[in-house]
Amino acid sequence: MSPAHRRYLLLEQGVGAAVVNFMLNAGIAALMFRGAATVPLWGQQSIAGDTIGTTFLLPLITCLIVTPLAQRQLRAGTLSGLGWTRSSHPVLGLLPRRTFPRGLALGVICVVLAAPVSIFTLGAFQVAAMSFGQFVLCKAAFAAVLGAVVTPVIALWAIAEAQSTEQAA
Repeated sequence: MSPAHRRYLLLEQGVGAAVVNFMLNAGIAALMFRGAATVPLWGQQSIAGDTIGTTFLLPLITCLIVTPLAQRQLRAGTLSGLGWTRSSHPVLGLLPRRTFPRGLALGVICVVLAAPVSIFTLGAFQVAAMSFGQFVLCKAAFAAVLGAVVTPVIALWAIAEAQSTEQAA
């Protein structure tokens, strides 16, 4: 992988995703929980429920946005392909080829891996509830970290798969 690819994945897709997801999810939290003085860890409108929703929706929506953008950059020549194929990199074969099913799969993977760890950590620190402001900040920070982790993976998969699809055609 070239230095240009690493810069693209780490800065544009990692740091860029963190900033965008921080701001976007702060706004979402403020709108969804406006009027609540506190947000409980458990319950119908809760930290745990929001965390599960975020860990599913963020990778799904990110996949639906980042994949076509990355593939457009490949076609425009602003980004070079990796030349990977499913046979040269079998990890590519673990996720579906099509964008929406891949996003669904990544969402489920994140729910299984990230949501329990996050909720357990809050419970371990005996967080029973957060003030509205604390929750908005916490959700924004959580989404920023999750976005910084999953977005480069999604972009990497998109440019690798796009290149292998172009080579096959």
